[in-house]
Amino acid sequence: MRGPVTEINHVRCSEGKSLLSSNVCTSRGASTCKQCLAVHPSCAWCFQEDFGQGVASLSRCDLKSNLVAAGCPLSALESPTSKLQVVEDRPLSNKAAGATQDVTQIKPQKLHITLRPDDAKRFTVKVRQVEDYPVDLYYLMDLSYSMNDDLFRLRTLGKGLAEAMSRTTSNLRMGFGAFVDKPLSPYMYISPKEAVKNPCYSINTTCLPQFGYKHVLSLTEEVGRFTEEVKKQMVSRNRDAPEGGFDAIIQAAVCKEQIGWRPGASHLLIFTSDAKTHVALDGRLAGIVHPNDGQCHLNSDNIYSMSTTMDYPSLALITEKMSENNINLIFAVTNPVVPLYQNYSELIPGTTVGTLSNDSGNVIQLILNAYAKIRSKVELELQGVPEELSLSFNATCLNGELIPGLKSCSGLKIGDTVSFSVEARARGCPKQKKKTFIIKPVGFKDSLSITVTFECDCKCQTKTQPNSPKCHYGNGTYECGICLCHPGRLGPHCECAEGDYNPTEQDRCSRPASTGGPQSAICSGRGDCVCGQCVCHSSDFGKVWGKLCECDDFNCLRYKGELCSGHGVCNCGFCQCAPDWQGENCNCSRRTDTCMSSLGLLCSGRGHCVCGACDCTQPGAYGATCDKCPTCPDACTIKKECVECKHFKRGKLFEDNTCSRICKDEIELVDKLGFHDTNAVNCTYKDENDCVERFQYYEDANGKSILRVVKEPDCPKGPDILVVLLSVAGAILFLGLAALLIWKLLVTIHDRREFAKFEEERARAKWETGHNPLYKGATSTFTNITYRGKD
Repeated sequence: MRGPVTEINHVRCSEGKSLLSSNVCTSRGASTCKQCLAVHPSCAWCFQEDFGQGVASLSRCDLKSNLVAAGCPLSALESPTSKLQVVEDRPLSNKAAGATQDVTQIKPQKLHITLRPDDAKRFTVKVRQVEDYPVDLYYLMDLSYSMNDDLFRLRTLGKGLAEAMSRTTSNLRMGFGAFVDKPLSPYMYISPKEAVKNPCYSINTTCLPQFGYKHVLSLTEEVGRFTEEVKKQMVSRNRDAPEGGFDAIIQAAVCKEQIGWRPGASHLLIFTSDAKTHVALDGRLAGIVHPNDGQCHLNSDNIYSMSTTMDYPSLALITEKMSENNINLIFAVTNPVVPLYQNYSELIPGTTVGTLSNDSGNVIQLILNAYAKIRSKVELELQGVPEELSLSFNATCLNGELIPGLKSCSGLKIGDTVSFSVEARARGCPKQKKKTFIIKPVGFKDSLSITVTFECDCKCQTKTQPNSPKCHYGNGTYECGICLCHPGRLGPHCECAEGDYNPTEQDRCSRPASTGGPQSAICSGRGDCVCGQCVCHSSDFGKVWGKLCECDDFNCLRYKGELCSGHGVCNCGFCQCAPDWQGENCNCSRRTDTCMSSLGLLCSGRGHCVCGACDCTQPGAYGATCDKCPTCPDACTIKKECVECKHFKRGKLFEDNTCSRICKDEIELVDKLGFHDTNAVNCTYKDENDCVERFQYYEDANGKSILRVVKEPDCPKGPDILVVLLSVAGAILFLGLAALLIWKLLVTIHDRREFAKFEEERARAKWETGHNPLYKGATSTFTNITYRGKD
């Protein structure tokens, strides 16, 4: 975040060096003491009468050191310096402790600054929201017919709201007011005539006659009275959808005595409605043309008496009155109209919006959340700043990080101290040389009062001599060492008339060659030399001036075709930028609000704001405010380190001894995570022992960061050795049997295939009968021929 600051300072220093190296004091054509002081804060004027006589190159407007070196005594120098004086600087308080008059939430309290033109002074403003600060809560309710169920719920609100707010403050006062709309046509029912006194006549019920705004109960510590007064209320009914709530807001803000606003308390104005509201100029529908004057108009019955004769207030008027009376406005509205009131809140500083349930059942939590949001933010507002003064801010919010161009800090806890570095720069010279303005946090009674004295005139001007004999028999006014000639007279002592011509004096109208180059053209080619003085020509492009007509207001750097980018004025070749711009051609914005993310972080904390645009420096971050970053750590990743160091006493932050400085969270141990807040984030992660840790991150009503950590992590159990051994043995046995079975199966399949092949071959074989000549049979038969058988 410090990158942009370095770059901005570098630009300013380089500009300053270039100006002084070219001697801005002598190059801007200043011919009077007052003009000289306006050229640059480093310029001085020598009002010694005979200074520079006979030396054409000497100028009465120059750097102080140059004038002294040229022989001008210090007593004859006009060189005022800017000063800052701290008039009142009480220390910041830590706690309200009852006596709110002695509570200080901003320091310093008074400053006196003396500024010469284009010079600046820096000072630091510190702000702290003290603990246990008194609260005045005024409940302003829409009592139109559609809010009937909400009124029923509100009758039991007082005690619960007081108990809830007691966790924030021990000094609470509550009040109540109601509104409907202007009681005249076309906003109210006028037909039938019974509807005037009973607007609910047509729907066969009874309700109150329509009214604009009525103050019911002044701020009181008696919660019982609040409940009693609310129970007495009845709804009314109006004709058109928008209500007259803005009338009620103005009256509740400015009628301080009737409402009972305390000067030393936080002022909360709770506005509840389920409909749109009329704004300025809507009164013309009823013929009302008188604008709202922003004054208190409650009659003896505490009813708004100008409801039928004065128009609705504008948003600008509401903003003004909220600021004047240090009131924080909370819009508690139903979902259909939330977008409309969010637009209103962007235009009214210190305003928050909450979504109200249809029966107002969540109003207590809504108020607590809104108050916590208000207390978690500090935003500076300005009152009565002179047009000739420009202010620039740098904020130091959390972790001591400097955010340039910002005048607000968010995400704070009660008791946190933030600081703002403010630069006040004089951009002109007003007629009234002393002016006072205010810097104050939105919604605070505390403020910083700053009185600025514009040092635009020279003290030697008090010794002016009109028609002085020093100016050629009274042909001019002698002032600060020079003659201011009457019309028609010229010359150092007004000794010449415009019609005179003397060629020997032409050399006084051009830059001599001894100054570092060839002799320049007479009057820079843009004027006539009359009596040794240049009378510059007029130009269609702008103004030409200077001792040698060397200056104009149209020859400066351009950007996109515009002189000084359209964000500054051209002065003798240099761009004088508007307060929010810088650079040689004023094309670099100083503003950083365009770099703020929706969470109030500059470039989402992932880059630098350079010339009003984010330069994302974290790898993977992109978008207009570097808000998109798929690879960046989320809230769980960030808070995990705080859980590790604060609860488990381990991790990088614990080892670096930075845990207490970085982690401001409060640790709560729970058995299991439950639902506590819609914005709570549930997180899980594995630690170094492979255990699953669970925690929940959220912020309570006081803006305090809470980390709810589950006591027992989910760790994986170790293995059972017996089960492992039996499993291994069983696996080996199973694998052995499986191998044998597979082997037997394969052998069987192989044998069957071989037998089938044998059978197939045998079936295909064919046998033939043959005789072996070598073969002899086993049996031989012989016949005895001599044998004679028996007869």
